[in-house]
Amino acid sequence: MRTITLEEHCASPAFLDGPGRGLKDHAREFTGPRAALLKQLCDLGDGRVAEMDAANIGMQVLSLTSPGVEQLSEGEAEEVAHDANAFIAAAVERFPQRFQGFATIPTPTPVRAADELQRLVTERGFKGALINGHVRGRYLDDPFFSPIFERAQALRVPIYLHPTQPPTAVVDAWYGGFAPPVSYMLANAGWGWHIETAVHVIRLILGGVFDRYPRLQVIIGHLGEGLPFMIRRLDTMPPTLTKLERPISAYLRENVYYTFSGFNFAATFLDLLLEVGVNRIMFSADHPYASMAQARAFLDQLPVSPADRERIAHGNAEQLLSL
Repeated sequence: MRTITLEEHCASPAFLDGPGRGLKDHAREFTGPRAALLKQLCDLGDGRVAEMDAANIGMQVLSLTSPGVEQLSEGEAEEVAHDANAFIAAAVERFPQRFQGFATIPTPTPVRAADELQRLVTERGFKGALINGHVRGRYLDDPFFSPIFERAQALRVPIYLHPTQPPTAVVDAWYGGFAPPVSYMLANAGWGWHIETAVHVIRLILGGVFDRYPRLQVIIGHLGEGLPFMIRRLDTMPPTLTKLERPISAYLRENVYYTFSGFNFAATFLDLLLEVGVNRIMFSADHPYASMAQARAFLDQLPVSPADRERIAHGNAEQLLSL
């Protein structure tokens, strides 16, 4: 069975020495299997391909790791985006059957971001873009970012909305007051990343982004960032209140795709499946932050039909990304 994973991260050495230096410093404390994280992030060659082969993963859609460029100044964001895209494009050119790419776009300058997305899609074959959450506290429902969504819709490529740390005021108010390691994890991978991304998606809906760009498709990871559990509750805000064209649940079922990205949890998967249907779910592993082998084992054990497993493993991605 062919497998395509969609939230698979990388970083150039220049990124880790620059905007990603916090990640680099933090990763130096890792032990065990995670001690190899920095090496794995930078490896887009034979080593990564060998790891994919060992886990029976056919293709990765590569993206620059968090924090990406969203917290950078305009000039630095453009410079880092160009470096990351060149890094990924070189890997895709070398291994076209194993790698594809999501563009890093300079979100602080939306018109230039849209132009960079178009260049990468039309000239280098990239399959969309990945954006790491808010842009210095500014959310993507702001009409300021409309050029990005307008161009993505015109190009028929999705935007992958990846978690980032909440704004500082939110971190202090919601997640402070504990031991620093607890507050850090609570604000990030333990809870905050996922709630932050869920709220961001709701903002996109309530902000009318999908009414303005009805063919736009957004991808989110982690089996929906908690949204499937709340999808029916969200409809207590009906169109008569929101002034939207459809109920909130309709956008979550028709404009959003969902990937695993390390959430190998059967009950959570079943909730997602029941709420949005199999055609909206796609495989991912969240390499190198999570195990490709464990992701593949979870995929193989899903309580779905062989045809639905094929859709999740590769069919939905092939259709969405024109692979």
